[in-house]
Amino acid sequence: MHELIISGIAFGLFITCPRMAGMMHIINKHSNSSVLRTVITGTIISIPLLLIMVGFFNLFGIWGAAIFCVLTDFTAAFIMKEISINAAIETFIIALFVVLGVKVAPIISNLIIG
Repeated sequence: MHELIISGIAFGLFITCPRMAGMMHIINKHSNSSVLRTVITGTIISIPLLLIMVGFFNLFGIWGAAIFCVLTDFTAAFIMKEISINAAIETFIIALFVVLGVKVAPIISNLIIG
């Protein structure tokens, strides 16, 4: 039980990131949905998706998991148009920055390390 609490806290801290804050800001700005209800509903929906992502990681490595994540990001952008076209575009831009970050991060780290 002790390991579950520690790993759960660590995971919760890890997924609490600027990207999630950005998405919550977009949802909050473009909808009348309660932030708490959105977070709870989204968390429940994300559980099977996280398990699928882990399966992709186990089968196909980091690129398999990354492709799955990109697909979920673009799906989020597509469905956000039901709230607002601006919300969809902002979500799409966040997804693009994630893809760009995956591509640019190794280049920048190689420049820094040499």
